[in-house]
Amino acid sequence: MSDVAIYLNPEAFDTKGRALMGRQSAGESFLRGYLRHSRASQWAFWNVANRKPEALAEMLAELADINRPVTWIPRHDRQGLARAGNVHLPQPNVAREGWRRNMAGLRRGYGVSGITHTTASMDIMDSIADLMTAPVDPWDTLICTSAAVRASVEVELEAVRVDLEERLGATRLPNPNLVTIPLAINTEDFSTTPEQRKAWRDRLDIPDDAIVVLYMGRFNAAVKMNPLPMAMALEKAARRTSKKVVWVQAGWATSEEAGRTYHDECRALCPSVGYREVDGREAGTRFSIWSVADLFISLSDNIQETFGLTPLEAMAAGLPGVVSDWDGYRDTLRHGVDGFRAATYAPAAGAGRDLAYRHTNDWIGYDLYVGAASQVIAVSVDEAAQGLLDLIENDDLRRRMGRAAQTRARTQFDWSAVIPQYEALWTDMAARRKAAAPLPTLPRNVAPNPRRLDPFHLFGGYATEWSSPTTLLMLTPGRTAADVTALFATRLATFGGFVGPTEAEALAIVDMLSDGSQRAIRDLVAEAPPARRPFLERGLLWMVKYDVLTLLPRGGHIG
Repeated sequence: MSDVAIYLNPEAFDTKGRALMGRQSAGESFLRGYLRHSRASQWAFWNVANRKPEALAEMLAELADINRPVTWIPRHDRQGLARAGNVHLPQPNVAREGWRRNMAGLRRGYGVSGITHTTASMDIMDSIADLMTAPVDPWDTLICTSAAVRASVEVELEAVRVDLEERLGATRLPNPNLVTIPLAINTEDFSTTPEQRKAWRDRLDIPDDAIVVLYMGRFNAAVKMNPLPMAMALEKAARRTSKKVVWVQAGWATSEEAGRTYHDECRALCPSVGYREVDGREAGTRFSIWSVADLFISLSDNIQETFGLTPLEAMAAGLPGVVSDWDGYRDTLRHGVDGFRAATYAPAAGAGRDLAYRHTNDWIGYDLYVGAASQVIAVSVDEAAQGLLDLIENDDLRRRMGRAAQTRARTQFDWSAVIPQYEALWTDMAARRKAAAPLPTLPRNVAPNPRRLDPFHLFGGYATEWSSPTTLLMLTPGRTAADVTALFATRLATFGGFVGPTEAEALAIVDMLSDGSQRAIRDLVAEAPPARRPFLERGLLWMVKYDVLTLLPRGGHIG
């Protein structure tokens, strides 16, 4: 049995598009790892995109062997999530799902876990802040992928806590449940062969004795990392060695023009280095390009980063790395063991208030917000250059660090080691939820989501009069069942059709009133199934709207 339903929107796991994002690569990797290493006797997937289950099953089968029963939970079926016990989201919107769960009357019905990818966008920052006010419980969990991102989430939650205490006098504030579980990879995907190495070197015209330094990722200085410090470090190292150094940049840009700018400016700063470009989006390239290299470089400098998969992928391929000492990179690559980390320097707190203010006012977009911040985050070019030189000059050091890196990736960061951490979390969440005391009964005027009120309550003062169970209706003189049938064939009368009655229900109402009687709404819906009655009561006004029925007002009208 499974303790969880996995949120399954193909977009979150699709790595075949032209705009491949890190969250999609991480999502696909997680899904493949879950299918391969889950210990559950059956799986449950939440079909949030409302796709045909057959198509989703085909997508899963491309990732792994589907060797146990699968339950597909329709997107509207939160009772199905309750039967699963938990739902896992591929993003950090735990608070948002808490509100939706509450509106469904299932506050204690199931637990919610979500995961951090980038946490720098306004939408995600708001979602994290909402953990302090949303109807979430102590077992609902935000999974932080690195110690650094967990620290940043804690900083934001503390700022929200202080604001609510000081500005509103709030005293009952939660401690959102945060756990640190790293991202992982399917390390076997990154095993390389001498044949692959030769094929790539032949294709890129790289001699066997050249030392190849690989970067893999998006070619985007604003939202990924600025490549110029990498170029400068490589140039310093290349000038201090007699060996031929080649830099292979495998990735993708947002446009041809952006790609040209990126590569032209990188080349200009490392004239002593051979330079090669590779489109890194194809699956064959993504998993084999590592074979071309002797070592890996990635000097991340951007606040959008939270973990960083590519250093881990390089480690799995047996490559030592030179990376920045930045966020999740320091959780994976051990300095002096698996490679080298170059120090990073950022302005002190308070120096970026203007950036936050500009972004809040929409004067600068997300790309410029994170990109502008990265422009004043410095990576030690000298330390990176020294790490590169040590690895370029010392074959034994490269091999030793590469072996250590590969062992660490396989034992600590393969999904076979990390999926059990997820499953232990979901089991604990389910146990804590089941053991919790019942929720207290809330006053009737407490809305399940005060930000998303029933529109007929929120805008109740708009209409002249609102209906009630005692409101009287009659068949409009001259109307017949044929008028109902014609109405249901009219597009403008039937868009948003779920808000009105079904055609069968409408015909039944016409039949009941065909004797010329006037009947109260509660009597007209009495024979409907109990779960359907509130919707049919509402739907009767649809029949009034299109003059099939006439409503008898309670009193005087417009004065």
